Amino acid sequence: MAKTKTAYVCTECGYDSPKWFGKCPSCGSWNTMEEERVREDKNARNLDILTPGGGNRPVRLREIAGTEDARFSTGIGELDRVLGGGMVTGSLVLVSGAPGIGKSTLLLQACKSLCASSCVLYVTGEESLAQIKMRADRLGIDGENLLICAETQIDQILLSAAKLKPAVMIVDSIQTMLNPELQSVPGSVTQVRECTMQLLQFAKSNSISVILVGHVNKDGGIAGPKVLEHMVDAVLNFEGDRHASYRLLRATKNRFGSTNEIGMFEMTHLGLEEVQNPSAALLSGRPENANGSCVVATMEGTRPILAEIQGLVTKSAYGSARRTAAGIDYNRAVLLLAILEKRAGMLLGNYDTYINVVGGMDLDEPAVDLAALLAIASSYLERSIPQNLAAFGEVGLSGEVRAVTGAAQRIAELQRLGFQTCILPEDNLPSLKGVEGIRLIPVKDVQNAIRKCFE
Repeated sequence: MAKTKTAYVCTECGYDSPKWFGKCPSCGSWNTMEEERVREDKNARNLDILTPGGGNRPVRLREIAGTEDARFSTGIGELDRVLGGGMVTGSLVLVSGAPGIGKSTLLLQACKSLCASSCVLYVTGEESLAQIKMRADRLGIDGENLLICAETQIDQILLSAAKLKPAVMIVDSIQTMLNPELQSVPGSVTQVRECTMQLLQFAKSNSISVILVGHVNKDGGIAGPKVLEHMVDAVLNFEGDRHASYRLLRATKNRFGSTNEIGMFEMTHLGLEEVQNPSAALLSGRPENANGSCVVATMEGTRPILAEIQGLVTKSAYGSARRTAAGIDYNRAVLLLAILEKRAGMLLGNYDTYINVVGGMDLDEPAVDLAALLAIASSYLERSIPQNLAAFGEVGLSGEVRAVTGAAQRIAELQRLGFQTCILPEDNLPSLKGVEGIRLIPVKDVQNAIRKCFE
């Protein structure tokens, strides 16, 4: 007979315990242990072990047929790029993001292309069929092979999917799915974990690609247990301010491709549109002859992107100077200010300093150091950087400018957008022999870079 037990589960990491803790013993988070009642049947759980021949038998590695991943396009180039070239048959993909960022819109637009050649099942647990129909009409989607199911019970969803055998199944969202055998509420750690496991087994055994929509908590992490991210094949994060027009799709995990690629979209009245030229979009509206602005050539996976870094230095009105950074790591920004003060002689201790990356981009590679320093120096010296000049390079604590990877791709992107001058590390110059149409200024240290920039 099935018994019911009470457990306390951490909402951050999924750790469970028979007693309550104020602080999770596993991840150290405070006040994250929630009470859940779970019904379990030990006989049913051990049925495969006790039954002779139950379960899958081990096979030799040489006996396994080696087949390449069967990929298919979603019809959205930016989404295919982030996935590593398209969806993989039988994969389980998690798409997360803040409310209103455009997760459901993106996946519904992908259905427009997917249902042209195969059957697609869209399962919604948050909206009614009429609401889905209204959004589909607005996006111009009217596919005969697109089936909509408004259901939250996972067993009924899997039963319908087993009969229809769709090529792709979209579940929006995993936090609304319910396993009736469990007494916990939808969205709890136990429900999310068990429903995801059933969808994972269904996807792998039936070679059906499943896309899950996941909510995020107030800290920006994916709601539910951390094990959810370990179970799926790929985790895609939809980033950006929902009040702004641009959206970034970034992979934090991908078993079938790189996690360095990003996709860029623009939210319009007709839905999400792909941004084919992110560099031009990020540099649009750039002021002319204004100090405190420098363009950096950064790499997002295999794609070079030009972004504008702005620096503002003002006299502090209080006892201690204020430091603010948006788009780059705060600790990295403070480190760069210390380098400027120690190695370049700019006394910034009595000045408030603000650094911002235009367009909502988050730049986390070291190659943006030199451009950030030049933007701050431009504002401090009140001298504008030439409009057609860009820079990239990593800066060390001794003030040296170190080489970075992908220099040829960065220079090619600068040439494509009409930049005429680039300040770069001296060690990158040998790999750029034969480059014409752009003036390359190699530098070894910060002092030399500032002098070359404003001469």
